[in-house]
Amino acid sequence: QVELVESGGGLVQDGGSLTLSCVASGFTFSEYSMKWYRQAPGKEREFVVGIGSRECGHSIFYADSVKGRFTISRDNAKNTVYLHMNSLTPESTAIYFCSSNVFYGRGTPVTVSS
Repeated sequence: QVELVESGGGLVQDGGSLTLSCVASGFTFSEYSMKWYRQAPGKEREFVVGIGSRECGHSIFYADSVKGRFTISRDNAKNTVYLHMNSLTPESTAIYFCSSNVFYGRGTPVTVSS
């Protein structure tokens, strides 16, 4: 069965950086695009950034709100996708989820203090 397990969340100060990881299992990782979403308190879940499959050349696509501050990478040998977040703001506070196809992990919380 598909399993996505996020880690790396925590408390960080305004302007700080954090890298999240997501380990995938249950499918051929390199063949699927991977995405990160987030859900802030009281808000809908929103797309953050995605990275294409190996066949798609690992193309990257961003939400406008994170361009220039967040990026994504993947290690197909480790079945892992990463979310690199810089210049974090309190508005970045959310639970961050990784996703493949219709599957989501349980998320990892990120809190940015002002």
